[in-house]
Amino acid sequence: MNKAQLHVLNDAETLLVLETDKPALAALDEDALVDLHTRIRRARGKYVGQYRRGAASRVRDVGGRGKANAQNQRARDKAEIFEDALARVSSSLAAAARASAATLKAERLEAARAAKANPVSAAPAASGGKVRAGSPSRTKTATKAPARAKRNASTLAAGARRQAARDSR
Repeated sequence: MNKAQLHVLNDAETLLVLETDKPALAALDEDALVDLHTRIRRARGKYVGQYRRGAASRVRDVGGRGKANAQNQRARDKAEIFEDALARVSSSLAAAARASAATLKAERLEAARAAKANPVSAAPAASGGKVRAGSPSRTKTATKAPARAKRNASTLAAGARRQAARDSR
């Protein structure tokens, strides 16, 4: 991070950007990273908007977009600083999310292995403590099959009626 650029920021903005240093990011958990990401993104959006609105309002006065750009240097510098900070937080957040996903996946696989290794002890926990021998499990699709069949038949009949109307013309 360029220290000369930090002089453009006020104290609160400087503190916000300093929260994106590697040691500070390493100390944050995933939820704190999401919060920091949101704050940085809002700050970046604020200064990008200021820069664009300022340049757009000066175009007519100065005679072109290139000339209007030079007068918006401060807002452009702030937007660039926050863009860099957002990139640091985003990559750190992505790494934390990948680690969290890997942990959850490992937990699910371990639970599946445990259930497969000992299906009798896993069944009471899943069914609320009741084990019924020989009873087939019914799913939602099985219970809604007659309604679904009626709906499918109705759709097919409507299509056939439309086609018959076209054919009779």
